[in-house]
Amino acid sequence: MSAVQEAIEQREKRFSRLIKWPSCWPLLAMPTSLIVYIVAVLGVDLALIGWQLVGVRKPQTDNVVLFVALLAAAVICIEAMRRLGHPTGVSRDLLSAWWLPIALLLPPLYALLAPVILGGVLYLRAQRIPVYRRMFSSAALGLAGAAASGTFHRFVPEAVVVSLKGSNAWLTRPSVVATAIACGVLFAVVNTCVVAVAAHLAEPEASLAKAVWDSETLLLDLTETCVGVLIAITCTLSFFLLLLVLPPVIMLQRSMMHQQLTAAARTDPKTGLLNAAAWQREADAEIARALRSGTPLGLLLVDVDYFKRVNDNHGHLVGDEVLRALATALRQQVRESDVVGRFGGEEFTVLLPRTDTAGACRIAERLRRSASGLSVATAHARIHVTVSIGVAVLGQHGNDLFELLAAADLALYRAKDAGRDQVQLCAPGQESAGNDAGSAAAEAPKEEDKPTDACP
Repeated sequence: MSAVQEAIEQREKRFSRLIKWPSCWPLLAMPTSLIVYIVAVLGVDLALIGWQLVGVRKPQTDNVVLFVALLAAAVICIEAMRRLGHPTGVSRDLLSAWWLPIALLLPPLYALLAPVILGGVLYLRAQRIPVYRRMFSSAALGLAGAAASGTFHRFVPEAVVVSLKGSNAWLTRPSVVATAIACGVLFAVVNTCVVAVAAHLAEPEASLAKAVWDSETLLLDLTETCVGVLIAITCTLSFFLLLLVLPPVIMLQRSMMHQQLTAAARTDPKTGLLNAAAWQREADAEIARALRSGTPLGLLLVDVDYFKRVNDNHGHLVGDEVLRALATALRQQVRESDVVGRFGGEEFTVLLPRTDTAGACRIAERLRRSASGLSVATAHARIHVTVSIGVAVLGQHGNDLFELLAAADLALYRAKDAGRDQVQLCAPGQESAGNDAGSAAAEAPKEEDKPTDACP
């Protein structure tokens, strides 16, 4: 085969890969409503940029210098954090602390352009997420910045010009500071709402209220707003004071990364539930509390039936989607006080404080019905799964976590042995048979031996 023919074949292969849009164009594999929403947000952002460019006059030198200085400070922060890496679980940064001063001190055009420029820097130098997600994030920040900038300049007309040499003391007036804080809150609200709607369209089962009113997110937004307003006030005193602001902002970013990594270390990356180690710590604490107070406590061990078939027939990526969907269903069907975790593989654990035998069985049955109604769409089919659940209760089947897990595991084994897609409660007096889960699974029990009972 000649070199020309090889080149033609390589080009044809590249073209054939491109037309397989679900794998090469991730956005087109998303729900139609999400695609329309993302395109609409990008369209509005581009329209605003075009409108501002058409109406812009000759840019003032002071504004351009301030814009470049703030962008340079943001790039330095990106580079400083890039050297630390961007581990899984870190999703928030402190770049809004630089976008907000641009929105407050400069015309709206600069607030629209800043996320585009820094978004490109982030894509090239930091985390290479899919292009459509980076573009959407930049558009959301641009719209939020334009809203904050337009509102601030509407109520503070003198903010149109920021001087390198003259006095900018107007920004230190209490009324102007209050307006700046209000616009900072507006920036955070608009950005959060735009992103939250996209998250809801991508995962309709998830709670929209949690995406908007999550306490940790609100605290981070408040921190970014305060830092951004302080940087804006610093810029009015002297642009050179940005050199003094940079180190504290970088250290604050490092602290934020540490907090996110601490949270990520407790969660399973595929499902967002507690991982086995974190769940065990939480469960030990809840059991100790229940023993002290004499309150009931139940434990569920949930296992996906025939999960290996899903991986074998549809691939591990589809299997991961099934696990995520099941994890979402588990969170939605239990209380805030219940402790849900991924035990390993396709097994999940649910600890139910202040729940007696009847309550544990009732919740387990609700989880089983919810799981049987799940449907995960793939390119060629819809995946339906069922779960088997073993139930154990503190005091009745064990007095510590190990005994409860062994009893629940024995009940789960019996649920699978009896036909799967059902709930089984470990029978009183037989929990000791589950102290060694491995031996319980290895030995085939006799028909007359009944270590488990069906839940009432």
